Amino acid sequence: MALCCLMLIHCLLFTSSSAKNDFFTSIGQMTDLLFTEKNLVVSLKDYIRAEEAKLEQVKKWANRLDVLSAAATQDPEGFLGHPVNAFKLMKRLNTEWGELESLVLTDMSDVFISNLTIQRQYFPNDDDQNGAAKALMRLQDTYQLDTSSISTGQLPGSSSVASHRSALTVDDCFDLGKVAYLDADYYHTELWMVQALTQLDQGETSSSVDAITILDYLSYSVYQQGNLETALQFTKRLLELDPTHQRANGNLKYFEYQLDKRKKVEEREDGDTEGKHRRETRAQADDYLPERRTYEQLCRGEGIKMTPRRQSRLFCRYHNNNRHPRYVIGPLKEEDEWDRPRIVRYHDVVSDKDMEKVKELAKPRLRRATVHDPQTGKLTTAHYRVSKSAWLGAFEHPVVDKINQMIEDVTGLDVTTAEDLQVANYGVGGQYEPHFDFARKDEPDAFEELGTGNRIATWLLYMSDVQAGGATVFTDVGAAVLPKKGTAVFWYNLYPSGEGDYSTRHAACPVLVGNKWVSNKWIHERGQEFRRRCGVQEMD
Repeated sequence: MALCCLMLIHCLLFTSSSAKNDFFTSIGQMTDLLFTEKNLVVSLKDYIRAEEAKLEQVKKWANRLDVLSAAATQDPEGFLGHPVNAFKLMKRLNTEWGELESLVLTDMSDVFISNLTIQRQYFPNDDDQNGAAKALMRLQDTYQLDTSSISTGQLPGSSSVASHRSALTVDDCFDLGKVAYLDADYYHTELWMVQALTQLDQGETSSSVDAITILDYLSYSVYQQGNLETALQFTKRLLELDPTHQRANGNLKYFEYQLDKRKKVEEREDGDTEGKHRRETRAQADDYLPERRTYEQLCRGEGIKMTPRRQSRLFCRYHNNNRHPRYVIGPLKEEDEWDRPRIVRYHDVVSDKDMEKVKELAKPRLRRATVHDPQTGKLTTAHYRVSKSAWLGAFEHPVVDKINQMIEDVTGLDVTTAEDLQVANYGVGGQYEPHFDFARKDEPDAFEELGTGNRIATWLLYMSDVQAGGATVFTDVGAAVLPKKGTAVFWYNLYPSGEGDYSTRHAACPVLVGNKWVSNKWIHERGQEFRRRCGVQEMD
């Protein structure tokens, strides 16, 4: 029975849920998992206490019989010559041992197993674990973090949450390396396998992985990156630990052969400066991803293209939208964030109470965020957008209607043709890589089903502070806007002529530390004909 229980627990723990939840894409929904786990721990502790009480009874019974049998077996016939002892022996073997058998076989785990079975269907699956692992590597690249900093939990901006800091074990580092390996990402495989090996060398123990296994992965991953010398070094170290390792012995001969072959080729090409130049040019071309590089620099706060002279032309002011009745007495605080394209930030536009209500309404409806597929025109998930979102209509709650009305009052644009309020929560390493909010000429049917034209403007409300990362960056112009709870940024996606403003290409940087909540309103062209008139010039 006990064996069956163990097997059942094992099956429950390692059988993946069939539901695709994408838990890692939303911190808001991941918080529910913490409470689920807490509930299971309470149930498990109850089970442990019950088992301990049962074992204590068995232990007392065994100790009592141990003393009795030790004395009895010294003189068995003399012991049983006493009729009371003979009777009690019959009773023990006929009754008490049967009661003990029932006690030992009593399954104290029924409640725990039942609870675990119910909760298991809501657990993260392999995709969630792999997604979270890849998110850590994305943060590592974007913010140029070394594996040691991540492993010890010493991340930029984490000082405010130091009490929650966790460290990665050897097994954790190995698992991260293995996720990268299975994805043929040998660069990150090497980084995390080296970290696992370093922690082993420093005396940390592991119950599931050893240096031989790690070195096996390491030698192959560095070989795949063309580093034959290092691959050979790792292979030799592996063979010092296990001289009979079949694959390592084969690799040793192969690596030595390849190194000798390469050395001869290099000697022939030594005077070939043109060949050397071709190799260098090819290497540079392979690494030439200008927008990606700009995006990551801006996320780190580097490469912002705002000269002091341009900065001096940005102002803060009180905004009442041409003496709008709602804001004549209490105007909003408006701040210029950027000049071209013009991006403005409004401070203290939504109360904490209203933002919490919006999160409460959205949380149970959060689903993996989607993007428009330019080939099919349909919505689909994408690796470059890691978050969950929900749509809230004005009719669903007065607070949503209140926010919609505020957006119309502040911007002066008609929101009756706008899309519903979209609420987004970013998960582990949550991001949205560079994109346009408006539809380009090569995707004319992107918003056809709405019948309200293109997205003329974007209103983005930050509903949480973020300790590190999570900025909104504009890669074409080199602008970066930092999240600040209760503030909203606004910009036009289209010129008055209806042409798209390609300088509004923007991205949401990965969240390094913290929980990022935003809500956005995409305002469309229909209804703005007399609110935002065309200028004299086509691109005015």
